[in-house]
Amino acid sequence: MQNYQLTMACVGLLWTTPVYAQDDAQTILTLDLGSDHVVELDLGMLQDMPVTEFTTTTIWTDGPQTFTGVELDAFVEAFEIDQPMLLATAINDYTVEIPTTDAIQNGPIIAYKVNGHEMSVRDKGPLWIVYPYDHDSGYQAEVIYSRSIWQLDRIAVAK
Repeated sequence: MQNYQLTMACVGLLWTTPVYAQDDAQTILTLDLGSDHVVELDLGMLQDMPVTEFTTTTIWTDGPQTFTGVELDAFVEAFEIDQPMLLATAINDYTVEIPTTDAIQNGPIIAYKVNGHEMSVRDKGPLWIVYPYDHDSGYQAEVIYSRSIWQLDRIAVAK
């Protein structure tokens, strides 16, 4: 793969061909689109997608934190996901359901940085689905907190 744009062209045009992270890059997120269509993304591929950053407090951290990542709506759009549900799974196999209706502009992101630094597994990384909790009181609800999965490493599209 030359770059992210080529990857997306391959995903959009050649559904029967799996797309993998470059040989020298570590897969950070596996996306299962169903019917044996799997995309393995490395950090660079995620960083090549449109970048979003916001500052918010969380119930798991002290004080405001600045998160950087890919908006979930941009991710869903890039991979042409049209099913109603995403199954997000962490490295410990904890899984949550996230309705694709959550994937809206200025909504949750798949964060790969906090306060300008990549997140280690110890610090809830390498990926964390974060909602802008302080920007909308609707995001300060138990159901939203339950969808805020950290140590994310897999997403599957569910019907």
